Amino acid sequence: MLHGFYVDLSAMLAAREARALLQRDLLARFHVPLLSYTLNIPGPVKTSAVIRRAFDAGLDALAAALAERNIPCIAREERHEATGDEAILALRGVPEEIKSIAVHLEETHPLGRLFDMDVLDAAGEKITRRVPRRCLLCSRQAQDCARSRRHSVAQLQEVVERLLRTDYEMPPPA
Repeated sequence: MLHGFYVDLSAMLAAREARALLQRDLLARFHVPLLSYTLNIPGPVKTSAVIRRAFDAGLDALAAALAERNIPCIAREERHEATGDEAILALRGVPEEIKSIAVHLEETHPLGRLFDMDVLDAAGEKITRRVPRRCLLCSRQAQDCARSRRHSVAQLQEVVERLLRTDYEMPPPA
């Protein structure tokens, strides 16, 4: 499942910079909070047909949750590159409420462990989680495990593949 085009660190850094530029542009144009959505996919392959379906499932769940809370999306930018699938939504709502929705999806959706939903307020300040994310493999804080490289990429990929294969019945490709 995690087969596809390999990307290197320089490509990932360039994609991160492009995302930051787009965020700054959207903030300057709309002066509203932003939700930046990507997937946490370990290793050099960041997208494939299966990963894209998982991304779309998260985007659909996000759109439904925002609609349920009457938070309108006034602009949506999507990119689907070898460096990964990403969406940035400009939302007319309270940043903390938007972050609450994002955290709820990250914690309860069958694929939520893969979702990375960052929220920026209208000034571009990141809204942080109240409770840190847990590692995919152990009970420690995810950032600590990532920083210390406590788990191998192969171990993390195995968990991601299991999530994509068994924890969520993936719809057939369109």
